[in-house]
Amino acid sequence: MPSLPGHWLALAAIAASAVLPLAPTSHHQTFSSSAPCTGSKPPATYSHVITIMEENHAYSSIIGSSSAPYENALAKICGLAKDYYAESYPSLPNYIALTSGSIPSSVAHRDCLPTGSCTVGSASIFSQLGTSWKVYAESMPSNCYRKNTSNGLFLPRHTAAPYYTKENSACAKQMVPLGTATSGAFQADLAKGTLPRYSFVVPNANDDMHSGCETCGDKWLAAWVPRILASPAYQNGSTAIFITFDSDNGSAGNHVATIVVSPSTVPGTASSTKFNHYSMLRTQEEILGLGYLGSAASATSMRTAFHL
Repeated sequence: MPSLPGHWLALAAIAASAVLPLAPTSHHQTFSSSAPCTGSKPPATYSHVITIMEENHAYSSIIGSSSAPYENALAKICGLAKDYYAESYPSLPNYIALTSGSIPSSVAHRDCLPTGSCTVGSASIFSQLGTSWKVYAESMPSNCYRKNTSNGLFLPRHTAAPYYTKENSACAKQMVPLGTATSGAFQADLAKGTLPRYSFVVPNANDDMHSGCETCGDKWLAAWVPRILASPAYQNGSTAIFITFDSDNGSAGNHVATIVVSPSTVPGTASSTKFNHYSMLRTQEEILGLGYLGSAASATSMRTAFHL
């Protein structure tokens, strides 16, 4: 991994302190942008899990890349899963696997709109949590929008929730436009301490690297992650952040970069254990105190490796 770009961390720390006040923790500890992971004692159950999804890049095109300085910096000061794999191609099956523990035949090997036969009737982490989840989608025109936008920036297949028939009603209320780093739903919930238990954060097709722009995705993360770290939910030690990719670009056997950020993660953790999207789902269900869905029940947990 390349040496840590100091100016990126400095900028991140300034951004964090400028946006939100740092709330004291029950352990009288402050988690800063330059030291968000301290190896502190993890809670028995986390109050909040945040998943941030990026797109279509292999591990080797992110880790060690000069186009992704913030991600490399974050991986170095928190946790990196070095042997993590997506489940399938193209995008949609991975989003369903990550949230339900399976890939039903209705969406297998498909990138389709959430209508007609391209829906899923199974349970998901959304249904496990009832009303305590949100999908925050950048460039989405309105709640639970189910079509691709004409500019190509919003793609429903990157959001998971509209595909679950059990969530039709909830989606209309709980899948919301992301907003900007200074205003909108996600920024407001971070600032006010009103995050749901599970947040699925979806950058648009430029900022999630779907369009191929690695620097765009890295800059997006550099703008948003410090705001998460400065939020009351992170500062009180009750929030874990997972940053992963739906799949690689078809060049590396679906080996993708995955970064774990939590106050209890030991800085510099680099796990060589083999994990996958089902591992992430299992881990998130564990730390939220939920049961296991589908293949998550037999997947390898990431909890011990990242001290969650």
